[in-house]
Amino acid sequence: MPTYKAPVDDVMFLLGDVFHIDRYNNLPGFAEATPDLIEAVLGEAAKFCEDVLTPLNRVGDKEGCRRHDDGSVTTPTGFKDAYRRLVEGGWIGASAPVEFGGQGLPRVLSQAIGEFLVSANMAFAMYPGLAQGAAAAIFAHGSAEQKALYLPKLISGQWAGTMNLTEPQCGTDLGLTRTRAAAQPDGSYKITGTKIFISAGEHDLTENIIHLVLARIEGAPAGTKGISLFIVPKFLPTKDGARGARNAVSCGSIEEKMGIHGNSTCVMNYDGATGWLVAEQNRGLQAMFTMMNEARLGVGVQGLALSEVAYQNAAAYAKERLAGRALTGAKFKDKPADPIIVHPDVRRMLMEIRAFNEAARALVLWTALKSDVAHRSGDAKERQAADDHMGLMTPVIKGVITDKGFANTVTAQQVFGGHGYIAEHGMEQFVRDARIAMIYEGANGIQALDLVGRKLPKDGGRALQAFFAEVSAYIKDHGADAALSPYVKPLGQALGELQQATMWFMQNALGNPDNAGAGSTDYMHLFGLVALGYMWCLIAEAANAKSAAGNGASDRMAAKLATGRFFAERMLPASALHLARIKAGAASTMALPAEAF
Repeated sequence: MPTYKAPVDDVMFLLGDVFHIDRYNNLPGFAEATPDLIEAVLGEAAKFCEDVLTPLNRVGDKEGCRRHDDGSVTTPTGFKDAYRRLVEGGWIGASAPVEFGGQGLPRVLSQAIGEFLVSANMAFAMYPGLAQGAAAAIFAHGSAEQKALYLPKLISGQWAGTMNLTEPQCGTDLGLTRTRAAAQPDGSYKITGTKIFISAGEHDLTENIIHLVLARIEGAPAGTKGISLFIVPKFLPTKDGARGARNAVSCGSIEEKMGIHGNSTCVMNYDGATGWLVAEQNRGLQAMFTMMNEARLGVGVQGLALSEVAYQNAAAYAKERLAGRALTGAKFKDKPADPIIVHPDVRRMLMEIRAFNEAARALVLWTALKSDVAHRSGDAKERQAADDHMGLMTPVIKGVITDKGFANTVTAQQVFGGHGYIAEHGMEQFVRDARIAMIYEGANGIQALDLVGRKLPKDGGRALQAFFAEVSAYIKDHGADAALSPYVKPLGQALGELQQATMWFMQNALGNPDNAGAGSTDYMHLFGLVALGYMWCLIAEAANAKSAAGNGASDRMAAKLATGRFFAERMLPASALHLARIKAGAASTMALPAEAF
């Protein structure tokens, strides 16, 4: 049975020493979030995840969800009680607006808690995560009446939420949506159609489920310009918010999936179900993107979270599994063999995962802080800059962290050898669960195209230039620091290669867009390496300062500095490979005719 310990100390170090969260005390909710309060909140979240959710992870995987003849769905043993405890703890609304029943804490805190939840039990964590996403979309685009009716119940966890985009004939290309919406005299709509792959579409955890559904109003323009967004509750609420009559929406079946068995991924049938328009007609995709962007950052966290729990178990196994002797001579002469942690290649695998995890966590929290600025700052320029950062980093976090997160679960499984292939140790479940994060909320190839085709040129490249300027300024300011040189110098090399790749696209993609398409994934990963390398510079700077200050942190900080050097020496140089692939262009990629495949 796998184990998990939430990285509370690492989050506290990042928030306090690396990103100096106290500097954000001018934002609403931050002054109240003292270091003691943050540590207490993270500590309680850690206990819940370690003691309640982790033991249910394998239960959910083995049992899965069951659909009954009446269309109802039962979640795995223990999930309902765990959800009740989650609601009672107020975890779903930790960062939600106070006026709708939330606690108003910084969003960055909820992102950290989200990592803990997913590491402990990804399938379970998806249920509250979707409720949070639905609440965010209604808060941003709903009417005053919709906010008053739905937000308190979603934020408290009394009601759950979903997002309904995909149909059998359309996934990424939502312009092919066929679900119809017929206007009614009372201002509501009748929704008819079928949606597939709907996470948490039906379950027994809450008394109501609020579906956010993309549909096309009769007579609307073709393509994405004719899509609207609707609130379609499982049970129609009364004016005072009580649960009313059952709506004409049902679970047709539960998808048979590779992983996340504890989450009910449903085929949802809408048979003239009553729904209400959110935002303006034919602007549903823009409204849904609020939820999708929240979800994409959350999915990026899923990649990190599974990489973290897989690493923890692989590291523990490597320290206890005996096999062979160290190349430099026996290290544990009193034992029949040395633990495999002595072998350089085992350490390589563990260090690759660890070096990624620590920088990825920093990148997530840095971006979450930008989200707080974008939503809470009173300064328009600050909000714009933070929003620019969010738009630029969302595809990088979603694409790079989930790609690497999956690869890292496979690497962690490799540390176990044959035992990693056996269900008993739980590693194969991490691999299966992590795989979906590369696919849903926009497959990672789409994230790469979004980065190259939309985010780079947006607003004249304003977000990209701001990122380049920040990293360049850091390199210039710290290049002469001998203690930071091992981290800063490789970052400068990688940044130069990213800038070359950007320029190559400018010169070669307009005339042949396939050049951008063929190089987009490499560009996304090159960008990710630079962003992670920048995070390691910030971490190393803070670790040096904290180590010099004493307070018993020197060993932990020394470990961080060594891990950061590994990233700079062994992982960051992959930037040159990505650049070479980008510059190769699309010729060989597009050379074969379709019939040759």
